[in-house]
Amino acid sequence: MSRKVGVLGMGHVGSTVAHYIVANGFADDLVLIDKNEGKVKADALDFEDAMANLPFHTNITVNDYSALADADVLVSAVGNIKLQDNPNADRFAELPFTFAAVQEVAQKVKESGFHGKIVVITNPVDVITSLYQKVTGLPKGHVIGTGTLLDSARMKRAVAARLHVDPRSVAGYNLGEHGNSQFTAWSTVRVFDQPITQLAKAKGLDLDELDHEAKMGGWTVFQGKKYTSYGVATAAVRLVNVILSNSLTELPVSNFREEYGVYLSYPAIVGRDGVVAQSQLDLTEEELQKLQTSANFIKEKFQESLNADK
Repeated sequence: MSRKVGVLGMGHVGSTVAHYIVANGFADDLVLIDKNEGKVKADALDFEDAMANLPFHTNITVNDYSALADADVLVSAVGNIKLQDNPNADRFAELPFTFAAVQEVAQKVKESGFHGKIVVITNPVDVITSLYQKVTGLPKGHVIGTGTLLDSARMKRAVAARLHVDPRSVAGYNLGEHGNSQFTAWSTVRVFDQPITQLAKAKGLDLDELDHEAKMGGWTVFQGKKYTSYGVATAAVRLVNVILSNSLTELPVSNFREEYGVYLSYPAIVGRDGVVAQSQLDLTEEELQKLQTSANFIKEKFQESLNADK
């Protein structure tokens, strides 16, 4: 069965996603879409130049929305990263731009007859994931944001560095909004098969400091190179592969939670049919409050954008 993936937006993140897919042979067919015709054609040619030296072949199509009709997964990397260069480290600075751009793109995706799954990277990701679902009319479980899959990885990196282990040996989640109101749910974090709350006492770890480090990870990268790309592209491609291979993996992604009435990051089981089941964590009272605050914030921003758009 041929695997077909589309990438919408070929900026720093979209082109990193596409490169990761091409270099690893994760798709048989790749559709690349960007308003900047020169850039997307150059990327396609660059990938084709790489193929003679790769163990895989990928068929590449450029700027053809009709080619998305039978795609399995689309990755939305539409954005304008320059807007994030603000002193507040605020992903919402991009919202007026991305809200308008995504409405246009999502409408074209709908008109193409696309009926697969959408993986959203575009910031602010929870609000934009809601918008893709609303415009395309796809089932809620078929539109998923990368959400705190990246923030959880940043938390694992911070914890692993302190405890001298591989980040993959740290289990646990960051939850809520992929933005300033996200938080590490320390009650879910385990290392050496022990709750981190116990380890923190024994080893003198400052969990607030680690939480801050995870939250500021993206900003630190952004300060150095004025965009982030590898961490988020890897999270997105992991999600694409989980869908393509129907691996039924539990991941903290932005998915629609009925009890909050909004898209936010919370672990869900993901497979070929998108979100196939939702986890139920046993969170502390404080964590539940933080999650509710995050949900309210996302809901408010989505509503504001819809109203401003009228």
